[in-house]
Amino acid sequence: MILGQSLAQWRAHYPLLDELIALREASWFNPAVAPVSEALGDVGLSAADVAGASARLERFAPYLARVFPRTAASGGIIESDILPLPQMRALLSEEAQVGDEIGALWLKRDSHLPISGSIKARGGIYEVLKHAEDLALAAGLLNLDDDYACLDSEEMRAFFGGYQVAVGSTGNLGLSIGIISARLGFQATVHMSADARQWKKDKLRAHGVTVVEYASDYSVAVEQGRRQAEADARCHFVDDENSRHLFLGYAVAGERLKQQLAAARVVVDAEHPLFVYLPCGVGGGPGGVAFGLKLAFGDAVHCLFAEPTHSPCMLLGVHTGRHEELAVQDFGIDNRTAADGLAVGRPSGFVGRAMQRLIDGYYTVSDEQLFRYLALLERSEGQRLEPSALAGMPGVLRVLGEQQGYRQRMGLTPLHMLQATHLVWATGGSMVPEAEMDSYLARGRQLLQSA
Repeated sequence: MILGQSLAQWRAHYPLLDELIALREASWFNPAVAPVSEALGDVGLSAADVAGASARLERFAPYLARVFPRTAASGGIIESDILPLPQMRALLSEEAQVGDEIGALWLKRDSHLPISGSIKARGGIYEVLKHAEDLALAAGLLNLDDDYACLDSEEMRAFFGGYQVAVGSTGNLGLSIGIISARLGFQATVHMSADARQWKKDKLRAHGVTVVEYASDYSVAVEQGRRQAEADARCHFVDDENSRHLFLGYAVAGERLKQQLAAARVVVDAEHPLFVYLPCGVGGGPGGVAFGLKLAFGDAVHCLFAEPTHSPCMLLGVHTGRHEELAVQDFGIDNRTAADGLAVGRPSGFVGRAMQRLIDGYYTVSDEQLFRYLALLERSEGQRLEPSALAGMPGVLRVLGEQQGYRQRMGLTPLHMLQATHLVWATGGSMVPEAEMDSYLARGRQLLQSA
């Protein structure tokens, strides 16, 4: 029994479960999606909250520029560029036989964010910086109008060394939290699930981070991190499932993307819609980014979440309305995927409920397709991403191929689709060791040859 119902009863209520349980690629376009004017209130956070997060990152910019030289060129601002993908667009058009209907295709390269090389460099680093600021202000060691480069001192590292930071992670969040925490001086512990790659564990240990490994999945790693924090009042737990601070750190991306698209002369309005495809694990990263995008572009932006066929936790939670009450394992889905950053069995209830009327759709993608697209993107555009980051790539084809009445319901005519911009959010990849990336590419090329 699952929450008092048999599996047969669940399948009768939700026919989409047949596709998910069979590990077949599936798409579901949300019939409850509502205008921004109605749905933003569900989130419980505001544009002022995001502006506050952005201002905090500005305050820390001098410190980041000093201690992480890769950020010096941007003045200590952690941001990634956008890249047009004309060759990949042509390949997708050919694959789907849709011609020019795809519109323009772009890549948001959070895969190349400085410090930790993934989308987690947004929210993860932001939350640790906020915690450090709160502690230093309370201790009288920092004022809001100080040059925050002063935090790069033995005195401040000794101060932060009296505190701990803990997190549970499949890999990328742990990298972000561990690296910035250790650099500030915190005692950092990352609880890592069985899905985490060895090179990520090695990199964390090289930064002086304590890594605790588990044979179980993400949920166990998170629970152990939470227990560590509960046992020590001086330990701050970064809660990937429920943290508003992580969420706000991710959300600053919305206004920044708006500026980038404007600089690239990409028009986004009711007649020129923007579709953004976001790989989804527990939901904090894509949820926060989508919130920021909705604040920046209103109803002109359409956000879709992408998950592995073996880990469709957010789709399952939102589709049934039971959110974190359900895990994919309850339905015999194994949560084992090469997309390690997305290997999550139970979604964030906070994000699922906050964004359930703001996310247009959810879809799943097989590991085989992730590797195919990984090889195609490298061959066509020279971009190398980790498998998780390719989950967004088939999103445009799912939108164009849907037969659930979504485009009609949203008033998206063929002309709108011709004038649309599609942006794939690349969540990680630049820090993957060359040998491991070569193995990813070899697998992808083999799949292309056998197709």
